[in-house]
Amino acid sequence: MLLVVGRIGRAHGVRGEATIEVRTDDPDARFPIGATLQTDPASHGPLTITSGRVHNGILLLGFAGISDRTAVEKLRNTLLLSDVDIDAETSDDLYHVAHIKGCKVFLADSNGESGNESESGKEIGIVTDVLELPAQDTLVIETANGEKLVPFVTEMVPLIDIKNKKIIIAPPEGLL
Repeated sequence: MLLVVGRIGRAHGVRGEATIEVRTDDPDARFPIGATLQTDPASHGPLTITSGRVHNGILLLGFAGISDRTAVEKLRNTLLLSDVDIDAETSDDLYHVAHIKGCKVFLADSNGESGNESESGKEIGIVTDVLELPAQDTLVIETANGEKLVPFVTEMVPLIDIKNKKIIIAPPEGLL
């Protein structure tokens, strides 16, 4: 599956390096020298990485055929896409948005012990999106009463079962 892993920012220096807004949790695996990335818009790529370094906390990449500042500026705001096998990268605590979308959401039935929530049987709705907000990610759940937003934190989302496409939530009173 093609996923957005970065966005080209402004040019850095005069030799064709671009600043990169990283949109992946594993930049070393996504931006190795020699890797070829697809682009959005497609007319700007594909781009092959020829150099990479971090300068003052900012990832700088050089691309084959891009040798000056003017050429980088023409690529500004281009999204970088990588072919990622999202199923191979799933673990008990690591999910891609593609795994979460479409999951049925059920209300938790807490037995009073922290972390031991089970399904109450009451289906709330279906996850339609995951918003990446500054404080935390937020689940967008389509319910019979419209869209509901639930912070995607362990206290409110104690159980995620990707295999069965099921999520159990324990929202505080009044959230839904």
